[in-house]
Amino acid sequence: MKNAILFLVLLLSLGPIGYAQSFNETQLLEHLETLSSDRYEGRRTGEKGNLLARAYIIKTFKELGVIPFGSKFEHTFTFEARDKEYNAANILAQVKGTKFPDTYIVISAHYDHLGVHEGAIYNGADDDASGIAALFAFAEYLSKNPPKHTVILAAFDAEEIGLKGAYYFVDKMKNTNILVNLNMDMISRSAKDELYVVGTPHHEKLKGIIDSFQNPTTSKLIIGHDGNDDQEDWTNASDHGAFHKAKIPFLYFGNEDHAGYHHPSDDFENITPAFYKNAVQILLSVFAQIDQNGL
Repeated sequence: MKNAILFLVLLLSLGPIGYAQSFNETQLLEHLETLSSDRYEGRRTGEKGNLLARAYIIKTFKELGVIPFGSKFEHTFTFEARDKEYNAANILAQVKGTKFPDTYIVISAHYDHLGVHEGAIYNGADDDASGIAALFAFAEYLSKNPPKHTVILAAFDAEEIGLKGAYYFVDKMKNTNILVNLNMDMISRSAKDELYVVGTPHHEKLKGIIDSFQNPTTSKLIIGHDGNDDQEDWTNASDHGAFHKAKIPFLYFGNEDHAGYHHPSDDFENITPAFYKNAVQILLSVFAQIDQNGL
């Protein structure tokens, strides 16, 4: 009896089965700090800092052992906006599925931000260096937990100029089978310790997964901002909007606007690290359920 009780205590201490911590929290914060440093000059699409961010993302994907999606990591495209032509690039990595290699789960975040204005650098720590650093945590997790479905780790460009990278990707993938998009944008800063999830009203199975979700952290996961409440509707607020328009199921994870949103004060020192680590763990846990059970 004592052994049985001891086993039960140990099991409960681990949290939900399969969701034990599986990424390096120190490296998560280091990647976020690096990408949101002044060296990257706000990562504005087409500018020097954006090119440096591309190189950093590719270098890190290689170090984490993930392979390119297609023949290369960097998928370039051009577009016109605001009376200007832009040269942009999505950075795409993949981890092959063990059971459904031709069905894709797309985990996404955008690496571009607003650049430099009137001498002030808009570093975009939360928006969205936080999502890119989380992509690296996913790469680390998947190296230890091979997925059933092929996972595309998508670092999109030009989100701040109309979700251009996401739309380009979705168009190129229109003849493939994308199971779901999990999009991360602004997941590292919440004074209320709250992470919102958007998208459940559009897919019954996703709603069931979130409704029954066993949160392995102390941070709150809240359904909202999806057009069914009196809050701002985020259904098309970030790159997941391109997937939604193509009728691809999505979940968007983010936090509410804060004082640093689209301001120079969106810096690394203003994030809430404990919340950020919990947010990444929540995302990994939701992903694991979808990958295991499908939609």
